[in-house]
Amino acid sequence: MDEEYDAIILGTGIKECIIGGLLSVSGKKVLHMDKKTYYGGESASITPLEDLFARYGKPQSAFDESYGRGRDWNVDLIPKFFMGSGDLVRMLILSGVTRYLEVKRVEGSYVFYKGRLSPVPASAREVMASPALSLLEKRPFQDLINCVMEYTEEDGVPKEGYVKGMKTGDFFNLFGVFNLHDLIGHAMALHPDDDYFESPCEDTVKRIKLYFDSVPINGKSPYLYPLYGLGELPQGFARLSAIYGGTYMLDKPVEEIVMDGGKAVGVKSEGETARTKLVVGDPSYFPDLVKKTGQVVRAICILDHPIYSIGNDPTSTQIIFPCRQVPGRESDIYVCCVSFAHNVASKNFYIATASCKVETNDPLSELQIALDLLKPIKAQFDSVSDLYEPINDGTDNKIFITKSYDATTHFKSTCSDIKDVYKRVTGEDVDLTAADPSNLEEVSQ
Repeated sequence: MDEEYDAIILGTGIKECIIGGLLSVSGKKVLHMDKKTYYGGESASITPLEDLFARYGKPQSAFDESYGRGRDWNVDLIPKFFMGSGDLVRMLILSGVTRYLEVKRVEGSYVFYKGRLSPVPASAREVMASPALSLLEKRPFQDLINCVMEYTEEDGVPKEGYVKGMKTGDFFNLFGVFNLHDLIGHAMALHPDDDYFESPCEDTVKRIKLYFDSVPINGKSPYLYPLYGLGELPQGFARLSAIYGGTYMLDKPVEEIVMDGGKAVGVKSEGETARTKLVVGDPSYFPDLVKKTGQVVRAICILDHPIYSIGNDPTSTQIIFPCRQVPGRESDIYVCCVSFAHNVASKNFYIATASCKVETNDPLSELQIALDLLKPIKAQFDSVSDLYEPINDGTDNKIFITKSYDATTHFKSTCSDIKDVYKRVTGEDVDLTAADPSNLEEVSQ
């Protein structure tokens, strides 16, 4: 602890590990400290299964031999999928942690639309075959996709009437697809609510293009997920850190952030102080420097069957419930399901997690429409978590704090936060252009 570091990272959550990994690769000397005894923090994967029962206060008698071996389970507390060509994959490639990671495709992408689950089209051709769309809706939708795929930063979208910076709602009207915004804006562009209508359309165009660009990486859906769960990420970064001279320390209580002249210059733990130029950490380490912005409710459900409402019995899938498709909602509801196929559960078992932003005084009831699709549920683990974000950007006090994980089951908002913190720390954008997503090979087709 006598050494001086370019950065001390507090917490081993996915965000903190990626930020630390990117800093290490750029030549910075980094120390990771975590007050917990395990990797991952709030985004940890829990194994064995008995520990999950204990964590949620369920009697050990509830865990019986029907679940198989407890050590065959790796249950994510905050599950999220990678977009095949997305920023998360590019960050993993850029850092080099992919040498310690194996991924596999997610088989399905579904949307709750017009009262039923429908597959999200993975190509313009699938649009024409989609049972969720009427014949009059298919041609305009296909036209939108074709134009979006030709989008460039310089020329924009090749559509008469398009003007750079036009509102997204007006952009949809230009193609005659505004009535399909739940499918396009939420299940493809992955907006969590309808606030994007008034925003410049280019962001939504890029999101849609990313969705379709990601499909060829695995062929069925745009999503990927690591074998053995997201817990593989922080452990992979711990291995990577050793190569670059970094250090990971678990079970290290943080006694004090040492300040000098209003700036963080060290972290004190167990009577010793490690010197540093700056500190990065998750909100739990800085209760006086964050503000509460809301809550998320999650229900982790263990199933001994696939989701019956989906045909073809996929072993993994994401389901999005757009807010306007659920009466009274202002933000989306999410379900992600993984299984034994990703080595996170015993044979023929599934782990489905439902989540949403809390909007009422009865959080669990807000998930009921999703939970009904998962029945029968063998075991259920419910939680309500507060959401926090920093009250300042950290440039003055050299304390850079990440945001809490939101309700989404993909890494869009997570990556935005990582990039934002990295730029505040270094003054530069993360350059992801050199990372080729096709280099992230799948374990199986």
